[in-house]
Amino acid sequence: MQHRILLDYFMLPVVMIVVTIAACAPRQSIEHREVPPSAMEEALSYKAPFGDTRTAPPEIVAAGKALYEGKGHCDLCHGISGKGDGPAAHIQSLNPPRDFTNCAIQKERKDGELFWVIKYGIPGTGMQPLIPAMLSEEEGWKIVAYVRTFCTAHS
Repeated sequence: MQHRILLDYFMLPVVMIVVTIAACAPRQSIEHREVPPSAMEEALSYKAPFGDTRTAPPEIVAAGKALYEGKGHCDLCHGISGKGDGPAAHIQSLNPPRDFTNCAIQKERKDGELFWVIKYGIPGTGMQPLIPAMLSEEEGWKIVAYVRTFCTAHS
């Protein structure tokens, strides 16, 4: 009986230490998880039918905004402002939605990479494939053009 009490007395702190270490352990960077290396060539081959999404005509951007906030339901996770703070963002605490206002990410990502993510989703996250289940490829490109507007510091 005394051994059992002694064992319980020491086990609780040990379990708490293990849980704390696991919770504080470094996680894989989420900055480079979108397109897997095996699909990068495919992603980079994708080109918007209207040219560079950063310089898309206003009507394309407006259509992208309507799709982002409507049919695509992007705003539920990424938020109206694109900061990754939508009403469903809290559900994905381990892999939060991308903050589209982060200009460093916007500059680093090619149009095809963003389109690839819309088309195929990101395994292990809340980002699901949207093409062709919810969107056409043309609509996906319009959303990419709109997403590009969240960073206005494209120099």
